[in-house]
Amino acid sequence: MIGRLNHVAIAVPDLTAAADQYRDMLGATVGPAQDEPDHGVTVVFIELANTKIELLYPLGENSPIQGFLDKNPSGGMHHICYEVENIIQARDHLISMGARILGTGDPKIGAHGKLVLFLHPKDFTGTLVELEQVSMRAQEI
Repeated sequence: MIGRLNHVAIAVPDLTAAADQYRDMLGATVGPAQDEPDHGVTVVFIELANTKIELLYPLGENSPIQGFLDKNPSGGMHHICYEVENIIQARDHLISMGARILGTGDPKIGAHGKLVLFLHPKDFTGTLVELEQVSMRAQEI
């Protein structure tokens, strides 16, 4: 069901410093910061040859990333994202297998303009998993 690894997300206490570190120390291609108010984050994508790194920074008072950083002040890995061809079929299969979908269970539009869902970390060995539909853009559904 899952396809390739789309990205690894890292929560950071200083978005500019983290982006500079990837660009200057590691020589990575760093994209611009983009606010994602529906998710309560500002993101920066680091482009790699085979995947991406997503730097996450809190946006707004109710950002879930702020809670993560309160527990992990230096930051750290927040979630991994896998690609799926059909997010509704994936969701329904996962629910039938006993997995919990976070939120309402309805996909939201993510940072790439595609549908995403998050799976409860307790169902996936302590790892928050994001699924992103890649076969079509969310606005085409």
